[in-house]
Amino acid sequence: MTDNNVNETNTDTVRYVMVAPDSAINARQDDRIDLRELWAVIWSAKWIIIGVTALFAIASVFYALSLPSIYKSEVLLAPASSEQQSGLGALAGQFGGLASLAGVNLGGGKADKIDMAIEILKSREFFSQFANKHNILPDLMAIKEWNQSTNSVIYDAEIYLPQNDEWVREAKPPKQIKPSMQEAIETFKKLLNIEQAKETGMVNISVEHYSPYVAKQWVDWLIQDINLNMKSRDKQEAEKSIAYLQSQIEKTTIADHKTLLYQLIEEQTKTLMFAEVRDEYIFKTIDTALVPELKAKPKRALIVVLGVLLGGMLAVLIVLIRYFASNKITSGNRETQS
Repeated sequence: MTDNNVNETNTDTVRYVMVAPDSAINARQDDRIDLRELWAVIWSAKWIIIGVTALFAIASVFYALSLPSIYKSEVLLAPASSEQQSGLGALAGQFGGLASLAGVNLGGGKADKIDMAIEILKSREFFSQFANKHNILPDLMAIKEWNQSTNSVIYDAEIYLPQNDEWVREAKPPKQIKPSMQEAIETFKKLLNIEQAKETGMVNISVEHYSPYVAKQWVDWLIQDINLNMKSRDKQEAEKSIAYLQSQIEKTTIADHKTLLYQLIEEQTKTLMFAEVRDEYIFKTIDTALVPELKAKPKRALIVVLGVLLGGMLAVLIVLIRYFASNKITSGNRETQS
């Protein structure tokens, strides 16, 4: 009995091994037939696919041409040298505690000033002052296009009337007829880009706009205003520090303390001097902003290519869905009849 069971088991195993390859071959043949069938379906509907793809191609061309050109102006900046920092650093070890009481920062270097300047450029307060000073709201919030032949900005008449300097847009609360600074800064952030190279400390500032001349003008104004802003901050701090140090000189009777206080006043006076004589106070321009001749975007050729690809894939998908849906209905009717 045992031998017979073993023989039967071996026989079943042999049969299984011999049958398995045949089933695998049949499965592969079925796959080939399915692929051929799909290709036949796609080929039979080639004119539908070509028509849908052509329709998407034409639509993408019109869409790409309808988009206005956007130009980008950029400037490359380096941290302005600060000779007064070396003198302050030399004094830091001697009387850093006394200087801190006077509000004098002896440990801060150019890196700290540059980081502060970049954050100020991104701040709401700086933008509000910048927008009001240069009246950029119409060019920021109401522009429709730029006329290259006349080099003039065309505004959307449904938003702003330049002849009357009047805002006429329809706005639902909490928005106002005239754009608020909160709304305007969100739009401005999309146009402004600030990048700093950590290795070299170089700063790249760029602005995008429909008009290349406006983009270049805004970049120049940004650099001018941030230099003035940082200069004003340092001047105010230095003046307050000098006033405090002079009051301390009058109070102390120790000669060494007076000597140190006079040295602090001397360094703060240097800060005032540098602030007065330097236009490029915090940033020195390495590569000036230019009026760009070539647009930065949109990439119209890329839009058309993507439109063609989307149209072709969508057309093939529709053809296959219709084919499988019709096959399912046909097979269901056969089963019902049988």
